[in-house]
Amino acid sequence: MLELAARLRELTRDDLAAALRTREFETAGVHDLFDLAEALLAPDSLDQAIGRLDRPRLAVLAVAATLADGTGASTVEAVQGELAALGATSTRADATGELIDELSRSLLVVRRDSRVHVPVAVAARLVPRLGDDLPAPGDLAAPAPPVLVPSDSVDRSLLARSSSEAAYATVTATSELLAALGSQPARELAKGGLALPDSKRLAEASGTELDALPRLFHRADEAGLVVRDGAFWLESDRGASWSLEPARGRWLRLAECWRDRIPEALRRLVARRNDPLTATALRDDVRWLYPAGGAWLDDGLDRLFGEAEALGLAVAGEPVEAGRLVLGGELERAADLIAAHFPAQVDRVYLQHDLSIVAPGPLEPALDARLRGVADVEARDLASTYRVSAASVNRGLAAGETAESILDFLGGISLTGIPQPLAYLVAEAAERFGAVRVSSAADSDAPARASIRSDDEQLIRTLAVDQSISSLALRQTGTHRLLSRFGPDVVFWALSDAKYPVAAEDAAGEIVRLQRHRLAPAPVIAPAPDPIAALLDRMAEEQSVGGDAEQAWLARQLEAAARSKETLTVTVRMPGGDTAEYLLAPASVANGRLRARDRRADIERTLPLSAIAAVSPAPADA
Repeated sequence: MLELAARLRELTRDDLAAALRTREFETAGVHDLFDLAEALLAPDSLDQAIGRLDRPRLAVLAVAATLADGTGASTVEAVQGELAALGATSTRADATGELIDELSRSLLVVRRDSRVHVPVAVAARLVPRLGDDLPAPGDLAAPAPPVLVPSDSVDRSLLARSSSEAAYATVTATSELLAALGSQPARELAKGGLALPDSKRLAEASGTELDALPRLFHRADEAGLVVRDGAFWLESDRGASWSLEPARGRWLRLAECWRDRIPEALRRLVARRNDPLTATALRDDVRWLYPAGGAWLDDGLDRLFGEAEALGLAVAGEPVEAGRLVLGGELERAADLIAAHFPAQVDRVYLQHDLSIVAPGPLEPALDARLRGVADVEARDLASTYRVSAASVNRGLAAGETAESILDFLGGISLTGIPQPLAYLVAEAAERFGAVRVSSAADSDAPARASIRSDDEQLIRTLAVDQSISSLALRQTGTHRLLSRFGPDVVFWALSDAKYPVAAEDAAGEIVRLQRHRLAPAPVIAPAPDPIAALLDRMAEEQSVGGDAEQAWLARQLEAAARSKETLTVTVRMPGGDTAEYLLAPASVANGRLRARDRRADIERTLPLSAIAAVSPAPADA
């Protein structure tokens, strides 16, 4: 423990924080570096850290622990030579130093130049397991087992088609999720998770079961397609660009994010295969790579396969060829395989006399995005249905469209021309557009923030008594004018949702285009506290209160050695300026004095702490 505590003391705050974030340990009761070293060497913390080591790192740690002398130390050259003698191929001999440095950054060993110290507690949790529930060092250093070509009775053509269907369903559901967030953000609860009304809305829009929505949303978040702003989730700029890509490109981005979560060593294991990859083979590879893994490994595999199923990389638990290609880095080939069975996109639609629009297949993304601006999605499937209404046309006009641009766009993609009822509807909506105008209220109208005006007195009276917009708290101040304490954008979108022919205008009375953001101001949520930073702050504060840092450090070293019954080499300042070394087994530290047993003279000594110049671990032969 003394070596580890000394190593912790040498690290900068940033390096120490980075190292601690690689470990799980109990922070309660940690007041100084010795408490921290003790917490890191606790059995539960060590088991967690050892269980997450892959085979090359575990082989290095196992060899270093078995070669350690009485002080728990060995050398990099000795570890490297032993691995070479064991025929290490899973751990390259020339990479031994790099792997030891990684283990040191994870605080499992302490490296000083060419010396490697393995704490006694680490060796105690690892060495007894070697050759029992863990492979022996020679087996850990051995190459991966040869690939055996299994008998495969699965119809791969059926799997390929099923995987494409699953992948396309996920891409479509994610696209609908982003479209729903683009029209109305979703609120994040303070305790975590989306608010239930927003969850239900997004689940319905994406055609996803409510309990499956968190996985869909998390996948979009990992891919950077959504972004959190305060308490609200919005479609990100990357998400907006992603939605305009072909289905193949959208799937490729999701597959890249899935692959990036998988350790590179596992990807190399899978890439060595040229046979059909099976679930059993993949699980065997993972368990071979992480021989100390336990429940966390099985849980991780289940999540990995669950995500693979959603992306079409596995069907009914069996990986398909696209899965092996993605793990091997051949994403373009995988995308070609997956997209081979995607439904063909179309660029023409049928305009119906009942104001519905039918796309005979998936509409090209750019056309779909523009059509959604002037029509509402009624049904989303291979053949999608949209519907044009006065409210949807008004929404398009508010976004910058004109009656002419809407009819030109619809005429350009229609296979049936423009039905007369649709032309009448667009013309009438354009004529009524702007009958209600929303702008910022004048300073003299404070505390009102938005002004609503209309030349139609009856329309103003209707707005004033409409219960569906009562939350706006509209106050009539004239026959043609209303005021609201909410901002112009909030009032505009509320009136638009209520299907009024509303337009936003500036101070000069010119119509302006508004981009929907949110329906209410988002409360500011403080970032979650960093437990590691809080721990280091607490330790620094207690150290500053404790007085002489060097004297306190020396006392804690001796107290720790007394508790663990360790023998130390203690350098003592003698009268005249000389120093002498004693081999002491500390018994107690009190009142500024050390009481210890002198191992060489076999007598008890009592020394003032002020006379002690340094302490170090006893040599192996002591």
